[in-house]
Amino acid sequence: MKKIQLDTNFSLSRIVHGQMRMREWNMNPRQLLAMMNELVELGVTTFDHADIYGGYYCESLLGEVFKLDKSLRDKVEIVTKCGIKVISDRFPDLKVKHYDYSREHILKSAELSLKGFGTDRIDLLLLHRPAPYFDPAEVAEAFTQLKQQGKVLHFGVSNFTPGQFEMLQGFLDMNLVTNQIEVSPYCLEHFENGNMDFFLKTGIHPMAWSPVAGGRLMSPWDGKGPRIMPVIRQVAEELGTDDVEKVIYAWLLKHPTQILPVVGSGKMQRIKSAVAGLQLDMSLEQWYMIYVAALGKELP
Repeated sequence: MKKIQLDTNFSLSRIVHGQMRMREWNMNPRQLLAMMNELVELGVTTFDHADIYGGYYCESLLGEVFKLDKSLRDKVEIVTKCGIKVISDRFPDLKVKHYDYSREHILKSAELSLKGFGTDRIDLLLLHRPAPYFDPAEVAEAFTQLKQQGKVLHFGVSNFTPGQFEMLQGFLDMNLVTNQIEVSPYCLEHFENGNMDFFLKTGIHPMAWSPVAGGRLMSPWDGKGPRIMPVIRQVAEELGTDDVEKVIYAWLLKHPTQILPVVGSGKMQRIKSAVAGLQLDMSLEQWYMIYVAALGKELP
């Protein structure tokens, strides 16, 4: 599988495996290891985490896998996120969920992630969400220290607008290498808020979380999903497949920003559908058929 270069000497697999629900898959470490090895054989070498996933537990689950096979760590890229604090065993005295991007918290979060993974470096650390209370100078200090120590190799953000991205970038001597955002035929937010144009302008390749809209497409419960899915099925028929997930991924993968979908499933067949989306030759008109169905009206 082709990798996408995000920075000098740094690339991620075109399909990323999201491990947010790893705790829910009810697999023991040996079962997870077998799955991780199968992913690597498919070319899916990038694993996406956040400190908060699984109640601040999923990072250590992957760490248990690395203990079983230390060679696996050098075959994959670890992405994780920090910044969200919720009332939990890790923060039992919190009174309210909030975002913390203080220098101290970023450094401590990185240390806890390194310990959970059982590794000496994180390939890519993202700020999980933009925050109304945000000091970019403190963030820059934390990023610089982690980079100099070799504990984090690259940095990015998640769910940021173009203005928020540029604001933070202005305080840094290193490049922010990606922005992980929600993109799917169900969610067109970042086509409308200027992010897609910003990515094209800057050469940023976005990661896409919830690429099949978390069930809102496959098992729709509102009017939008039933409006979009018949068109996706029509395109699937035209492309000679009955796998609608493959078509959804092909729609994302066709975009010139070179989107990296994050596939958050513990089922290999669903991951293989995403990988197979790379082989579908979707036409521009078919891409727009899906876009217009998602938009709910003709283009101007």
